[in-house]
Amino acid sequence: MKKHRTPEYALAVYSLLTGIFVFAVSALNLFKPYVSDTFLPGMSILLIISLFHLIALLLVAKYVRGHQTIAPWMSIIAYLLILTAVTGNLFALLLGINLLLKIRSQGKPTSAKWEDVWEKITRNTAAMIGLFFIIFLFSISICSLFTFDYAMATENNYSAILQHPSLAYPLGTDNFGRCLFSRIIFGARTSLIVGLISTAIPLVIGGILGAVSGYYGRHTDNIIMRLLDILYAIPGVLLAIAIIAAFGANTINLILALSVGSIPTYARTMRANVLLVSTFEYVDAARAFGSKDAAIIFKHIVPNSLAPMIVKATLTIGAAVISTSSLSFLGLGVEPHIPEWGNILKLGSTYLETNSYLAIYPGLAIIALVLSFNFLGDGLRDALDPKLS
Repeated sequence: MKKHRTPEYALAVYSLLTGIFVFAVSALNLFKPYVSDTFLPGMSILLIISLFHLIALLLVAKYVRGHQTIAPWMSIIAYLLILTAVTGNLFALLLGINLLLKIRSQGKPTSAKWEDVWEKITRNTAAMIGLFFIIFLFSISICSLFTFDYAMATENNYSAILQHPSLAYPLGTDNFGRCLFSRIIFGARTSLIVGLISTAIPLVIGGILGAVSGYYGRHTDNIIMRLLDILYAIPGVLLAIAIIAAFGANTINLILALSVGSIPTYARTMRANVLLVSTFEYVDAARAFGSKDAAIIFKHIVPNSLAPMIVKATLTIGAAVISTSSLSFLGLGVEPHIPEWGNILKLGSTYLETNSYLAIYPGLAIIALVLSFNFLGDGLRDALDPKLS
C-alpha cells in the first residue's frame, strides 16, 4: 500500500483481508460437534468471493495508478465488487463506487473532494484498522447466518459445561454448555444493530430540529432549544433506565431509550453548523432566486453541515455500544436469552475466579469495537475538517 499509495489499492487490500478473516473465523466451526446445514455452501461462496477480490486487487494494482486512464471494462469489475458487498464486506462496496466514479469522471472537470477524503482516510493507519474491525464484525454478523449454527449459542449442552478453550470450543463454554465463541459472534450483530440504529435515530431527528431551529431563529429557536434543554437536563442513562422500567426490557425499547437522550446533543451540533452556513453567499443567492425555505434548508444548508454530524455520530456509536452492554449487564437491555455482549459479560462476571475467560473475551470485544469507532471518528474528523488540510 505504501508503494501504490492510492485509495483504491488500499480498499482492495482491506477488502481481501476482510474476506480472508471472515473465511478463517467461520472455518473454525469445522471442529465443532456439528455445523449448520448451510455451512458448506456458505463457505464455498466465501471462498469464491475471496478469490475474486484477489483478482480485483491484482487488476487495481496494474490498471489503477494515480492519474492513469482506467479502461471502461473495469466498470464490470466495479459492479461485481458492489454485488459481493451482500456478504457485508463494505470495503468491496466502497472500492466499486470509487472505481465507477473515477471511470465516469475521466476527462471531466469534477470536484476532487471525495477522492481527497478517501486518500486521507486510507493513509491514516489507525482509522483504517478501526474501519477494518468494524466491517469485519459487520461481515461476520451477516455471514454467520449461513456458516454458524445458532443453536450452539442458545441451546443448553450439559455435557459441555464450563469447558476451557479448545478446537471444538475456541473460547470455551459457559455454565449452560453454550459455545462462547458462537455467542460472541452472534452478539456482535446485536451490538452493531442497537449501536447504529440508536445513533441514526437521534442523528436524523436532532439534525432536523437543529436545522429548523438554526435557520428560522428567534421564537422558533427558543421554543425548540428550550424544550431540548429540558430533555438534556436529564442524565441519559437514568432516562434510559426510566423508559425501560416503564415499557419493559427488550431490544426495541432499548433502542428508543438510548435514542431519546441523544437528540439534544445532535440538535445543538446541527444548529451551530446551520448558523454558520446560513451566512454564506450561496444561501443568500438561493433566497434571491425565490427558493422556498424547505428547499434552502435541505438542499443547500443541511448537506454542507453534515460533516461534523457524521464525525460526531461515528464517535458516539462507541458510547451507544457501551450503554447497550451496560444496560444489558444490569438486566435492563436485551432479553437474557439473546446473545449480546453485555449479557455474556454479566454471566461471566460470576466466574471471574474459576473461569475468567467468560468475562475476558466479551470485555475485550466491547473494548475493541469502541476503540475502532473512536479511531474511525478521529480519522474522519481529520479528513473532513478543512482547517487541518
